[in-house]
Amino acid sequence: MARGDEDFVAFATASSARLQRAAYLLTGDPHQAEEAAQTALVRVYAAWGRVRHKDPYAYARTVLANLVTDQWRRPMREYAIETMPEQPAPHDVADAVSKRRWLIDALRTLSPRERTVIVLRHFFDASEADVARELNLSAGTVKSLNSRALAKLRITVGLMPPLRTETEAGVGR
Repeated sequence: MARGDEDFVAFATASSARLQRAAYLLTGDPHQAEEAAQTALVRVYAAWGRVRHKDPYAYARTVLANLVTDQWRRPMREYAIETMPEQPAPHDVADAVSKRRWLIDALRTLSPRERTVIVLRHFFDASEADVARELNLSAGTVKSLNSRALAKLRITVGLMPPLRTETEAGVGR
């Protein structure tokens, strides 16, 4: 391996799953998410010499957000699918699937910029200043996009599927 490759392999191993989940939240498509996360890691590797001592994860988030934004700008066809990315099965699969579908549908009601701000702010726990810097926006724009998107999501909270009780989920039988 070349000098520094071990560091990158450790970084990629530690962050690839989270990058892919974030990409899925941004795209709503598991195949596009996987491709975007892999492309982001390739670009991080290409810049590894200059970013490894700074914050490579922040750089990867920026690359991922820019990749997905670039895909939205290009005309493309969408093909709806019914499968979700492979994840360890939770205790109540039906509840998890309905919540996940609700979340993706709720995120789809947002504009691409609003969705990107929401994912960076609340999934990655990035500060408003970090999001503004990563998306090359003013802090005020990030605040207003975040506020507007959260307001839209609050409206859809009433449409969230109800939680299943233990007897409905088959617990205690």
